[in-house]
Amino acid sequence: MSKNNSQSDVFPATQSDPQIIPAPVISPALVKPLNNYAELKKLIKTSGLLEKQPAYYTYKTSVTLGLLAFSVLLLFTIHSFWFQLGNAALLAMISAQFGFLGHDAGHRQVFRSTRKNEFFILLMANLSLGMSMSWWLDKHNAHHSHPNEIDMDPDIDIGVLAFSDEEVRSKTGLQRLMVKHQTYFFFPLLSLIALDLQFRSVLYLARHKEKYRALESLLLILHHVLYFGMIFSCLNPWQALAFILVHQMLFGVFLGTAFAPNHKGMPLLEKNSPVDFLRRQVLTARNVRSGLFTDFWYGGLNYQVEHHLFPNMPRNNLKKAQRIVEAYCREREIAYYQTGVLQSFREILQFLHEVSAPLRAKQITTKR
Repeated sequence: MSKNNSQSDVFPATQSDPQIIPAPVISPALVKPLNNYAELKKLIKTSGLLEKQPAYYTYKTSVTLGLLAFSVLLLFTIHSFWFQLGNAALLAMISAQFGFLGHDAGHRQVFRSTRKNEFFILLMANLSLGMSMSWWLDKHNAHHSHPNEIDMDPDIDIGVLAFSDEEVRSKTGLQRLMVKHQTYFFFPLLSLIALDLQFRSVLYLARHKEKYRALESLLLILHHVLYFGMIFSCLNPWQALAFILVHQMLFGVFLGTAFAPNHKGMPLLEKNSPVDFLRRQVLTARNVRSGLFTDFWYGGLNYQVEHHLFPNMPRNNLKKAQRIVEAYCREREIAYYQTGVLQSFREILQFLHEVSAPLRAKQITTKR
């Protein structure tokens, strides 16, 4: 399939589960520069879906803190190594929920005050997860401004994966080998996400003079003192290392499986594409069908289209907004795509396999 097709040519509006999942670069010439976003936003605002939801976030935060307290209690009271490995898995799930809460505050979904949202993120990210608020906001804001845009979206700038022919040609050495078989490396790499987030946070704070640099650094140190101190005080060294490994790797998988389906394998935008905001956000995003399990597992990010269109919308309003957004896109023949959990990963793996096929066929040479 040609790389110059727009997604509206590939997928009819509001279709689910296509048989072929390409990720063509969207050509600006094929996308009409219409701006219906103001009209759609007026519909959403009139419906009251942008109003803050203090009761909901009080509930979500309280439950998450309660689960954390329960996991810590188990760590100190149950003296079974195998049980503690299960506790590590539970803690990984809880950590992901802290991440989602920090993500929501980063988009100012929780409080009206910027300062209150910032301090909430400091608690959810820096203290609870050992991840820098400043680094995350810098990276994530760039992604929201340029979703799936070549050379602009940091979420598709991953050294050991390739999402375009240009990237495939640029890889050398170990990266080239991994990209050649990136379909098989994809899920194992997800297990390293949490460790990578923490490592990059330290590097970022060391290199950048951010607003809360001293406070962020102090909270990162406090996180690791508490984290390692509690685990090593309750378990012997080898057991503690096993607990940490299970927790960190599963934490990465929880985050990765929630974030990867959002855009991976969806159409790419050419750099500096003039595609209007509404189509930029809708055409590059994939929704995963809602349900009690998916809404919890994805932290609301399964409503990716709605989240990108209205990033400051409280999480619990996204499902209501979906009905409005999907109908609006259907009326204007804007391709709105959603699918199931398993199908979303089939599409991602198929896309990665197709992009890296030339390397396996030995049909290209490395770009110098």
